[in-house]
Amino acid sequence: MTATLAPLSTPLTQRPEIVRETAAAGAISVEQRLSFAELAYRQSWLRKAAVLAALAVVWEIYGRWLDNPLLFPTFSATVEAFAGSVLSGEIPAKALISLQTLAIGYGIGIVLAALLTTLAIGSRIGTDLLETLTAMFNPLPAIALLPLALIWFGLGQGSVVFVLVHSVLWAIALNTHAGFRSVSNTLKMVGLNYGLRNLSLVRAVLIPAAFPSILTGLKVGWAFAWRTLIAAELVFGVSSGSGGLGWYIFENRNALETTNVFAGLFTVIMIGLFVENVIFANIEKKTIRRWGMQH
Repeated sequence: MTATLAPLSTPLTQRPEIVRETAAAGAISVEQRLSFAELAYRQSWLRKAAVLAALAVVWEIYGRWLDNPLLFPTFSATVEAFAGSVLSGEIPAKALISLQTLAIGYGIGIVLAALLTTLAIGSRIGTDLLETLTAMFNPLPAIALLPLALIWFGLGQGSVVFVLVHSVLWAIALNTHAGFRSVSNTLKMVGLNYGLRNLSLVRAVLIPAAFPSILTGLKVGWAFAWRTLIAAELVFGVSSGSGGLGWYIFENRNALETTNVFAGLFTVIMIGLFVENVIFANIEKKTIRRWGMQH
């Protein structure tokens, strides 16, 4: 048996064509100029400057409302004391002493971290050694080693350098090792196919690929070292016959010169901002961002 289709009761209707008028070619704006406010907002340094200016205004208002220079001087009084100490050469001399000590400890910490990390990626024993040492000493505050540093190295620069190395070493080693371990096996095999081995593989493949983690470790190590240095100078006092910024703050605190204390703290903050936003920012711009590893 064959089935026959019944004819449709309603005829098919054709969908009407829809014609939309397009805008004239001259009316289309392919590129639109940004306003001055939009251009300013895109500048990172302007946004940060606005944040700093807002903090300075809050500082000034609170200091004037409190009206107690011995307890909390205003921002304008702090800047005035800072300018006077800079012109007299006292703060630059103290800052130079602190930065020289910091450079020694920071450099030794970087070298030791590089050696430990190279050993860790070269063998399993090296990995176990690094993980064990970091688990033991990384949670240990550098300030807790001050009594031992005094016994071992005496009251001088050696004690400060010792605690600086401790504060820098583990942060850089951990971040560098984590960066090396995150490098894909494909990149490693490409380097091996080119005949790279050991230190040449580390220099040509692992360091560029893991540089974001390495730079993070350097930033963290710098922050740890800077605050450890100021704390160590507050405890140790004079190092090798002269004191740094920490000793400058300590001396003025004893003399109840609160404005100079704030000027010393202001110097510590300004140096930190300069290192973070100028030195490390330029390194990041010329390496990570140039290589397309970060936007």
